[in-house]
Amino acid sequence: MANLKAIRDRIKSVKNTRKITEAMRLVAAAKVRRAQEQVLATRPFADRLAEVLYRLQGRLKFEDVDLELVKTREVKTVGLIVFSGDRGLCGAYNGNVIRRAELRAQELAKDGLKCEFVLLGRKAVQYFQRRQVTVESTYTDLGQIPSAEEADAIVDNILGWFLSGKVDRVELVYTKFVSLISSKPVIQTLLPLTRQGLEVADDEVFRLTSVDGHFQVTRDKVDVTPDGGFPRDTIFEQDPVQILEALLPLFIKNQFLRSLQESAASELAARMTAMSSASDNASQMINTLTLSYNKARQAAITQEILEVVGGAEALG
Repeated sequence: MANLKAIRDRIKSVKNTRKITEAMRLVAAAKVRRAQEQVLATRPFADRLAEVLYRLQGRLKFEDVDLELVKTREVKTVGLIVFSGDRGLCGAYNGNVIRRAELRAQELAKDGLKCEFVLLGRKAVQYFQRRQVTVESTYTDLGQIPSAEEADAIVDNILGWFLSGKVDRVELVYTKFVSLISSKPVIQTLLPLTRQGLEVADDEVFRLTSVDGHFQVTRDKVDVTPDGGFPRDTIFEQDPVQILEALLPLFIKNQFLRSLQESAASELAARMTAMSSASDNASQMINTLTLSYNKARQAAITQEILEVVGGAEALG
């Protein structure tokens, strides 16, 4: 009976765990939907801003513009901005982006370049602060649904970091959202902003939907490339360089916000997938324990019957 009680307690414990993992999966799924809605809400502004910058390029050449944000200088120090999460239970999400950042730092070191870090998320902070690396600043307890206010505050510090000459190039190391079961750590140069940095052709909108009770992602191609530049007789009230100088920080902040959103969506999707797998494993474990319980109970009943029969024969 002691063995039966232990199995019953184990089944009860696993069922409670399954309730928790299933609740976490549903919460992550709801937050993924909110992240998607946020991306769609900010997209019109981002598309319009990119269009204006595209058209300005028709009248200006970045290499001829004397702006620090687009000026290429000799690279001696590279700043790496690493996007991670504050929490675990999201599969290999944090480990993958940390390994990618560490690999990038090693590549830069082989080229004789120094490397400094800006760390977002408690997991990256805990990892790199135990290593012999130069950490410029850290940010933790950011919202799981990124906001423009958070992005603006971080980018203002990054711009000051770059414009002061402490670093000659700034790179983002974040996780690009591919699907609910797939994400990819990538590296993107944020500063200095080059002509290639404005190319956003073949952009995609990811929409989380449900079919027959199962979540899936649909992709819609979005063409944001404008059909042409400003007319040649366009008269600017301000110098186009001044317009460009005002718009470039907005574009950089928008790019940074998109990276935050991609990372947040990847983390939530990874957590949803991990909790779904945990719930499935718990169900399988419950089935196995139930079978073991039934076998043990049947064996106990058989043993009791044999004892009763043996006692009756002894009395007879």
